[in-house]
Amino acid sequence: MKKRDIIRAWRDEEFRLSLSEEQRAQLPVNPAGSVELADEDLLSVSGGWSSCRRPCFCPSETTCY
Repeated sequence: MKKRDIIRAWRDEEFRLSLSEEQRAQLPVNPAGSVELADEDLLSVSGGWSSCRRPCFCPSETTCY
């Protein structure tokens, strides 16, 4: 498989699914890792939320600088 096809398969799910099972089995692991996150992982993401009402650095929820 050509290098450009491997990269396309990593980036384009529709293209990847159009490949035969044999072709998909030959794809190397994507160096970026998994693009799927488990629900458990998503529960621990805060998205940059801060309890402060002004721009600050908060080492804990009760202390604001």
